Amino acid sequence: MAGSGGGHRGREVIASHAGRLLTLTLNRPHRLNAVSMPLYEQLIEGLDSAAADPEVRCVILTGTGRAFSAGADLKEHRDTPPSPEERARYIRAGQHANHLIQTIGTPVVAAVNGHAIGAGLEIALSADLAIVADDARLRLPEVALGTFVGGGAVYTLAQRVGVLKAREIVYMGDFFSGADAAALGVVNRAVPAEDVLPVATRWAERLARRAPIPLAAAKRLMGAAPEITREEALGREREVLEVIFDTEDWAEGLAAFHAGRRPEFKGR
Repeated sequence: MAGSGGGHRGREVIASHAGRLLTLTLNRPHRLNAVSMPLYEQLIEGLDSAAADPEVRCVILTGTGRAFSAGADLKEHRDTPPSPEERARYIRAGQHANHLIQTIGTPVVAAVNGHAIGAGLEIALSADLAIVADDARLRLPEVALGTFVGGGAVYTLAQRVGVLKAREIVYMGDFFSGADAAALGVVNRAVPAEDVLPVATRWAERLARRAPIPLAAAKRLMGAAPEITREEALGREREVLEVIFDTEDWAEGLAAFHAGRRPEFKGR
């Protein structure tokens, strides 16, 4: 499970680099990492940085303490009700953060170390891959609370589990466990809480060794898969292949295969 935040207590998202990995840790443990405007702004900042840095080959999202994120900070909303302008800015920031997770060329792995509720689950759903604690409690409670889901959840959840099951999860707003989430296909894998970050890191390290250009293309095309026809998919794949065959990484991959060694991709 992620650490306590140490000298980063003033930051609501801690960015830490290790080799080609960038870990963005939601850091409001006193509120179970409930999302706030500063948290969204700092998450956007970290994702923009990852997208602009060719040395960052994979992003890990996780949380400090015993939760990934408990969603919107309802206590904060109750104690200091936002103005209409503040609400609009908050909504736009949340949508923007999730859109970046979904669309930057860098792959994103969610290490869901504990409870992921509402906006927290929406962030996890935006990631390319997700590892979850098997005993974590997950829920999209928004409709049951008289509000609505965000972060593209109507798309990302239905893409994973199909419209029928997505309706049940959104309409009913019931809790389900990390183990249930893996069985349903909401996440890739459920493991004991102490193994979440190590497993996610191993997956991220494998992704970081992949050729960045085809990996970014796979993310882009698979993200658009529900919206395009078979013919469009074939055409877009052809365009990507024509570009990739002219890259240094393609030549390196071929040379490494024949030499029986691990390729060293440069993103060129």
